[in-house]
Amino acid sequence: MQKPADAQIENGADGERVTTAVDGPAAPVVPEGYRAVDIDPATEKRLLRKIDSVLVTLVFVSYLLAFLDRSNIGNAQTAGMGKALGFDDAQYQWLLTIFYIPYIIFEWAAIFWKIFPPHIWAGVTVLAWGIASTLQATAFNWAGLMVCRWFLAMAEAAFSPGVPYLLSFFYKRNELGFRCGIFLSAAPLATTFAGALAYGITSGHSSLANWRLLFLVEGLPTIVMAVVIFFTLPDSPDTARFLTEEEREVARARTILQTGQEGTERLGMSGISVRAILDTFRQPQTLVMPLMYFSCNVSFASLPVFLPAILTTMGFTSIDAQGLTAPPYFLSFLVCIGTTYLADRVGQRGLIIAALSIMGGVGYILLATVHIVAVRYLGVFLAAAGVFPAIANILPWVLNNQGTDTKRGVGIAMLNMIGQCGPILGTRIFPVKEQPYYVKGMAICAAFMFFNAFLALCLRQYFAAQNRKLERAEAASAEAVQQEQTGHPEKGNALAHVQTEIEGTFGYRYFL
Repeated sequence: MQKPADAQIENGADGERVTTAVDGPAAPVVPEGYRAVDIDPATEKRLLRKIDSVLVTLVFVSYLLAFLDRSNIGNAQTAGMGKALGFDDAQYQWLLTIFYIPYIIFEWAAIFWKIFPPHIWAGVTVLAWGIASTLQATAFNWAGLMVCRWFLAMAEAAFSPGVPYLLSFFYKRNELGFRCGIFLSAAPLATTFAGALAYGITSGHSSLANWRLLFLVEGLPTIVMAVVIFFTLPDSPDTARFLTEEEREVARARTILQTGQEGTERLGMSGISVRAILDTFRQPQTLVMPLMYFSCNVSFASLPVFLPAILTTMGFTSIDAQGLTAPPYFLSFLVCIGTTYLADRVGQRGLIIAALSIMGGVGYILLATVHIVAVRYLGVFLAAAGVFPAIANILPWVLNNQGTDTKRGVGIAMLNMIGQCGPILGTRIFPVKEQPYYVKGMAICAAFMFFNAFLALCLRQYFAAQNRKLERAEAASAEAVQQEQTGHPEKGNALAHVQTEIEGTFGYRYFL
């Protein structure tokens, strides 16, 4: 039988045969050395439960502490920090902005997740920001706080952006979003705790200033967490000490299905491909997703630090305002987990991001235009339940649609380098003179959320079009692949490659 005109058989590494297409950049191939692998479903479920209970729990708690340490500056200001240290609103704005300057500059440090054993890198970075956060309690002037915030941001920049990349080593594409959602849901939950904890501290009486006590109570647990991470965080699924040998075998098989490599082979500089880096910059999602992240981050960064002040302008006391921040963020926590799980199950992340962004935009419009306190508080719920979960779905969408480790690393780096510029704007659009409604700041946040919805829908349509091209290319080359496999049963069934997650292989599709 004649091969299709647009396909040919070539020799791969070690004499393996791969199928490529003459025409079209998205033609599917058979991964070199691939073998179909049978994985026991019961063992796989047990493996996932164990990884979830250890890895996801560790990164969730760490990010919760990171967000507490990052955003408690707003609660401290409400508790009288600015008055005690004698700085004005402009200087307070700089305390917020200074965090994001080193956070952007040191985004590149996330590459060390791949170079160093993750348990070492994570332990060191968590310890560093725990110390910086705790030392804020000792500040006696504005300059001292600025220094602490700088080093806090440096350490967090080296940790948080790399965690979704680490999770991609342990989970398949249709599992990753939910785990990223759990990890990122720590942000709204931390804000819930920040409000409740600040409420308890600022309503009490102590010989130590309440805002200093707040920094101590929220900073010291991070130092303890660094020790826990150093001794318990797994470096890769096939070397995790809490797994049985049978479970490690399943982990190795899952990793090969994902990338064609063992888990330990994915660590180190040798796995970085310059060609894959250049290819990544030719894909539109490499720019569009960072723009989406930027748009969300304008609101994501400003809401936690300004919400207590916004609630105070609604007529609540500063103590009541601290407590009233908790319910909207707890709702956001639940929506983060629910929407990322739903997106994994139905394979539709772009539509969910668009819906969440529209909901967040409506919330900001209510805050900007309505003067009734109850309706404005409803707007807080809508904004919080839209902004945070949208972020939680954007991050896994990047990883879902970059088909190699190198591309995922570049995608995450670009996402953060561009996206983390959003908070620089977001932390400077709520000056005191705009009280009580902060119309300009709310309008800017609403506009960016609607823009994010537009980008999500456009990118989804692009992915859908690319998937149709992949289907056509795959149909044309499948017959040639089956021909090549005839008489070579030891090579397995070529069509079994629907299980692989390597970009360019049979069955690979962009995640809508």
